[in-house]
Amino acid sequence: MEAKADIYRYEDSNGVVHFTDAPTDKRFKIFMRDIKREKQLRTSFRISGDPARYESLISSCAVKYGVDKSLIKAVIHAESAYNPNAVSRKGAQGLMQLMPKTAQDLKVADAFDPAENIRGGVRYLRFLLDTCKGDVSLALAAYNAGLSRVARYGGIPPYQETRSYVSKVLEYQKNYQSN
Repeated sequence: MEAKADIYRYEDSNGVVHFTDAPTDKRFKIFMRDIKREKQLRTSFRISGDPARYESLISSCAVKYGVDKSLIKAVIHAESAYNPNAVSRKGAQGLMQLMPKTAQDLKVADAFDPAENIRGGVRYLRFLLDTCKGDVSLALAAYNAGLSRVARYGGIPPYQETRSYVSKVLEYQKNYQSN
């Protein structure tokens, strides 16, 4: 069994700050990630979680928000490899790697809750698809680099990370469509 060194914290109503490596209460939020585990997540895009566990949630969000189910799966695969506890080096959280400000704007209270994260991420994807007039590549570029950068460059920004991300997600989407 793999050891985890993530640290969680919450501040109670008396102002006392509590820390733990084994949260037993929903009030605990991630405070510090295990850097070694985070590096493993960034370098491996093999699925580390169980996609079947999220199938019904993905399906219902796909229908509710009108987003292709295979695209949702591809984004989750590329973003977190289906690890609901994933945190990027820039602070994005959960299955769909929502940045804290984006999660807050989407009314996602707990980005590590798979249901909240997927609902929020799919709503955001729907917004980006609408804003980009259905252009999946542009929506994915905006998901990765930000809508303002897509607007600034009038298309996919000239960042290798973003271009690779868009290609990878589109490839994953094709694979999910054919299975």
